[in-house]
Amino acid sequence: MLKLQIPKNRMNYLIKQIPLHFDAAVLEQGWEYYHKGRVADVDLKGTSIQSTVAGKRLHNTTVNLENFQDSSCSCSFDGFCQHIGATFFSLYAPYGRPELLLQQLKQQIFARKKPLRGASVAQERKEAAKANKPEEAALPADWHRFFEGRFHGFSISHQHSIETFYDSALESLPGFAADWKSSMREIYMLHIVLFMMRKIEQFYQETKSSYLSYYHENGCKIAAKNCEDKLAQLTQGMDLNASFAAEPKHMLATLKMLGEFALQGKDSPIDWLFVYRFIWWRLSAQTAAQKEEIQRLDALLSKKDQPAKKKDALIAARAHFHIIQGDTDSAFKLLELLAHPHAKDYFLYLNYYYNDQQWNDMLVWLRWLFKSIAQANHDDFRTFCQYWLDTTKHLESDSEWVQVMESLLPRSYYYYTAYLLQTKRYRQWVDLQLANRISPLNLYTLELKAIEEHDAALLLPLYHQAAERAVLEKNRASYKTAVRLLKKLHSIYKQLGQNDRWEHYVYRLADKFSRLRAFQEELKKGKWIR
Repeated sequence: MLKLQIPKNRMNYLIKQIPLHFDAAVLEQGWEYYHKGRVADVDLKGTSIQSTVAGKRLHNTTVNLENFQDSSCSCSFDGFCQHIGATFFSLYAPYGRPELLLQQLKQQIFARKKPLRGASVAQERKEAAKANKPEEAALPADWHRFFEGRFHGFSISHQHSIETFYDSALESLPGFAADWKSSMREIYMLHIVLFMMRKIEQFYQETKSSYLSYYHENGCKIAAKNCEDKLAQLTQGMDLNASFAAEPKHMLATLKMLGEFALQGKDSPIDWLFVYRFIWWRLSAQTAAQKEEIQRLDALLSKKDQPAKKKDALIAARAHFHIIQGDTDSAFKLLELLAHPHAKDYFLYLNYYYNDQQWNDMLVWLRWLFKSIAQANHDDFRTFCQYWLDTTKHLESDSEWVQVMESLLPRSYYYYTAYLLQTKRYRQWVDLQLANRISPLNLYTLELKAIEEHDAALLLPLYHQAAERAVLEKNRASYKTAVRLLKKLHSIYKQLGQNDRWEHYVYRLADKFSRLRAFQEELKKGKWIR
């Protein structure tokens, strides 16, 4: 059994390279060689894997982990041979089931119609063009049919599949529009991303009930986020209003398709509502198209007995056009009707106003979100607090921020305590620790040191509380903890020149817990009582 395990990033690299260089039949033969135990002497030499594979005779293979196309074998096969394939599957074995990976890689090879090594890129494009290619004048729906054909039969069978699909689509599809005019090429690129999103959603739905659903779901969510980032990157490099003016037919078809994807309220790893609103927001000059979309949304909202999720999607979409038109009050009234509001659905607006430094608009949204943020998940709560803090830096007073943080305790503890230290409100910081019953032993030394340098007396109640709580646990370990706290307390009293107060305190403490013999012994060891 193979003991060598290469790093995961190297394995991911090899998985991406195999469909680019192998013929499906040769790769399957490589898997058979691996399955029959013909791979031996696998060893890492620098950035290459060397092995011996038994065919009709022994062959020495080298798999390059940095530049796969430089891999080689001592056999006479002209191209990437079954011996290299067998070595690859032996390397994959610690990560999963090679037979499942084989089927996935074969599907990718068939989808890409990649020729064997030695064929030029120009020849590959020429042969692909003969079979089928998207037409510049065709509508987006026709492009999507072409995309589907290129990835027909592609399915998820291992945890790297979704990442492989994402990379393959971005590598293989853009080249078909290389000689198109720029306005059409930009819209085509937009549809490649929309296609990837739709396929990721499809993969997610198809694998929800499988025994590897957790891994697939996680992979889908990562790929979905990559797609959303790619879409944002593409659209930020485009002037969508100019694209609309140049290609109105294609842009209207794009918006119609996007509405079909986004307004169903389906369970999906893709945040379709974000995509829909993000693109419409960048089409602010298209008032006629906006008016038509508003009429469509109003008609859909007027229908009765719609699923709650779909109605929520329609409400959020309709409110978005109020926001585009500057009517925030009407938007808020609509959003109050949501059956299942989610804080993250509004971060699009916070991010927009933040980047545009519109702090008053930020404040309006933050105040409106406040009532629902307490029930938000951890990531959304953290994002909300960070937006509040960033906005506060641009306001005349931070009193509202402080009030918000206090009202959201204990969830806001980490943000609030850090802010109090940053603004040197040391007394409030100590009061916060006391209210939350935080022991000094659980606080950062640098935090305590900053307060001690400012005014050591502020720390006295913090150590008093922690020491007495430790004693009340009534076991030998807690008594030792109490003594640690008392030692620090003693040093603070000494630093303040208040030895008399220390002696009064420690004798009062010993009298209060006089029945706890073990604690009395610890006090005597410290020579604090006789």
